[in-house]
Amino acid sequence: MSLTTPNDSELLVQFRSPDTKEKAYTSIIRKYQEKLYWHIRRMVIEHEDANDVLQNVLIRVWNGLANFREDSQLYTWLYRIATNECLTYLEQQKKRTSVSLNDVESGLSNKIKADKHFDSQKIEWKLQLAIQQLPEKQRVVFGLRYYDEMPYEEMSRVLETSEGALKASYHHAVKKIEDYMLNH
Repeated sequence: MSLTTPNDSELLVQFRSPDTKEKAYTSIIRKYQEKLYWHIRRMVIEHEDANDVLQNVLIRVWNGLANFREDSQLYTWLYRIATNECLTYLEQQKKRTSVSLNDVESGLSNKIKADKHFDSQKIEWKLQLAIQQLPEKQRVVFGLRYYDEMPYEEMSRVLETSEGALKASYHHAVKKIEDYMLNH
């Protein structure tokens, strides 16, 4: 008996069979959960919030996987769901507190500074603060490219934006982060 994990196409075939549906779903989640968690966490900052958003993503995946048409890779579809859930969550935060997105972003920076391990002299903390200064779209693009090393072609499918626009967003994000790092 082989211990190799089935590829995404095999998992999708298994998901469509009532006998193996739950096992296939569990395998898909096991394969992508950590990457999705960190993608979400970079956007919403706090562990508890990231877990809440991830749970919503997992529910949407369970409910939508049967209708996944395989127009894109499975992970592209999963990242699109996770990104949309993050944006929805941040929008709800904004409405709940009836503040601007800038205030929500300031709140995210404050959450970073509140971490007991925070040290403004350490480059990784400065990078996190710099990322939080970016506009939402640039923050998403930077995270997908820098942390997840996602190719622009895949990113284009996740964010439903042209590769050229994504390259420009990433370039602007990097420039803003460099400026922040040099001046803070």
